[in-house]
Amino acid sequence: MQIELLPTSIDQLPLIANLYQFYAYESSDWEQEDVEVDGRFYIHAPHLQRYWQEADWSAQLILVDGFIAGFLLIERSELPGVDALEFADLFILKKYRRLGIGRALVEQVMVAGGGSWVVSFYQQDSMARQFWHKVLSQLPLRAVMQAADPAQPGLLTYRLEQQRH
Repeated sequence: MQIELLPTSIDQLPLIANLYQFYAYESSDWEQEDVEVDGRFYIHAPHLQRYWQEADWSAQLILVDGFIAGFLLIERSELPGVDALEFADLFILKKYRRLGIGRALVEQVMVAGGGSWVVSFYQQDSMARQFWHKVLSQLPLRAVMQAADPAQPGLLTYRLEQQRH
């Protein structure tokens, strides 16, 4: 199995937006989102465009053996006093889950890339919670919990740093 992160251009914004619909569907129960009158989940277009406009922001497709398997959105953390990149949104289609793709991406992007990172997920998102618990127990990343945001109850945020040996 060949896993590849493919940087995207602004021309692929509609592709990322389409894939984001699946991501929004899966998280709609803990994010309390409803579909709009057109049957689609709301996507804040100006925010999505930032992945191609802002320094340190990127939207990448996840390819497995040449097929689209999901996406990874990375952005500069906007947490006060935190200088880190954020593993903002990771989405892997169901067909490709539990194959080690997420872990491989964390190794490739966070561990090999170094530096400080931020990861956030909802406590109710058992899949994300289990994934990060397992990955953090296996990789040389130390997690420090950040202060909770009262505007987003249930959102867990961690700053990840390389463990020094």
